[in-house]
Amino acid sequence: MTPSRDIERLLAIMTALRTPGTGCPWDLEQDFRSIARYTVEEAYEVADAIERDDLDDLCDELGDLLLQVVFHARMAEEIGAFAFGDVVEAITAKMIRRHPHVFGDAGGRDVAAVNAAWDAIKAEEKQARRNRRAARGLPEEGARRLLDDVPRAAPALTRAIKLQSKAARVGFDWPDARLVLDKIREEIDEVEAEIVSGNREAAAGEVGDLLFALANLARHLEVDPEAALQGTNAKFTRRFGHIEDALAAGGRMPAEASLEEMEALWQQAKTRE
Repeated sequence: MTPSRDIERLLAIMTALRTPGTGCPWDLEQDFRSIARYTVEEAYEVADAIERDDLDDLCDELGDLLLQVVFHARMAEEIGAFAFGDVVEAITAKMIRRHPHVFGDAGGRDVAAVNAAWDAIKAEEKQARRNRRAARGLPEEGARRLLDDVPRAAPALTRAIKLQSKAARVGFDWPDARLVLDKIREEIDEVEAEIVSGNREAAAGEVGDLLFALANLARHLEVDPEAALQGTNAKFTRRFGHIEDALAAGGRMPAEASLEEMEALWQQAKTRE
C-alpha cells in the first residue's frame, strides 16, 4: 500500500490494521477508552507545534490527530454505530446549521448576534437529540442542568473557565475583577490555616479552591489560564536551563549547588530576559 493525499487511503489503512488475523495485534486490542488518552495527547501535540511556530511539525501532528478520528470511527463502524462518513456529514451539517449568517439568509453579522444565534441553535439541537432518542425508544438522558454540558475530561483550568462562564451567563458572577482578588486572598488564608493545622486533605481542597479563584481572575481579565501557565512553564524552563548551563561550565550539577547559588543564577537569567 502506498501513501496518498486521498482520505480513502487512510481509511483503508485503518481497516487493514483492524482486520482480524492479518491486522496489527496492538491496534486490534484497542477500544474507545484505551485510545481516548492518545487522542487527547495528540491534540496537545498539535497545540505544542503551534506554540513553537513549527508548521512542518504541525502538519505531522494534524495527521496524527486525524488518525485518531479515523481510529474511533473505524471501531464504531465495526459495531454498527456509525462510520467516518457519518462523522463528516454530522459536522458539515452542524457547521451549516450554526452559521445561518454565512450559509443562509439570517442577518446579524456582529459578534453578539452571532453568539446569541449560536446558543439558540444549540438549544434546538439538544431538543432534537431528545426527540430522536425518544423515537428510538432510548431512555431519557435525565434532567440536564446548566453545567452538565461542560466536558468532564477537559483540562481542569479549561473546565473551570467554562463552568464559570456558563454560570456568569445567568448572573452568577463577580461584577468586578478586584472582588475576585479579595476571594483569592481569602483562599490563600484558608490554605495557610490548613497547613498550620496539618490537615493535608483539607489543604488539598483549599488549594483547589485557590486555583479555581485564580482561573476566575484570568477569565475576568480575558486571559487564557492554560496559555498563561504554558508561558510561565516555558519561562521557568529557560531560566532553570541557564542555571544548569552556568553550573555545568564549572563542572557541577544543580544537585551540587546551594539554593543561594541557584537563586543568584535565576536572578541573572531573569535580568538577561
